[in-house]
Amino acid sequence: MTESELRIGVSELRRRPGNRMQLERSVPLGPLAISSSSIPEGEEVLLSVTMEALSDGVTLSGTVQVPWQGECRRCLEMTTGQVTVEVAEIFKERTEGELGDILPIANDSIDLGPTVHDAAILALPIAPLCRADCAGPIPELFPVITAETAGAEPIDPRWASLGDLHFDSDPPE
Repeated sequence: MTESELRIGVSELRRRPGNRMQLERSVPLGPLAISSSSIPEGEEVLLSVTMEALSDGVTLSGTVQVPWQGECRRCLEMTTGQVTVEVAEIFKERTEGELGDILPIANDSIDLGPTVHDAAILALPIAPLCRADCAGPIPELFPVITAETAGAEPIDPRWASLGDLHFDSDPPE
């Protein structure tokens, strides 16, 4: 991603509060990774946002579509996918001593790079799954236990006698 691809001039937009501007860009974000998933190098992230002028800044709202790849958490095969994440930010001219979550407008332009980068990295799946019914590499030896199958497992005979143990719920009189 180059510096100019996501630096957007907003001088024309800011001339009148309420002005809107649609923006769609497809930009390479580079290799980003978290846990066992990543955005492959050369893949492009699609940014689709609306910018609206305020009396003292610009709001940004829209979506970022992020392609990803990673190892399935059950079978360890490579899998791919795409996730869409919503973004909403406020950009304002920064004054001396002002701190906060407001992103700066500098030289009548805003830099969407940090917003897209943060949204993309936070959207990546932490533990990818190739498909919902993935049984893993050796399902006979290492069965996958889900909420639906949790009650169907046989009880270990070493713990079976604990099922006969009962406690009195009322104190003795």
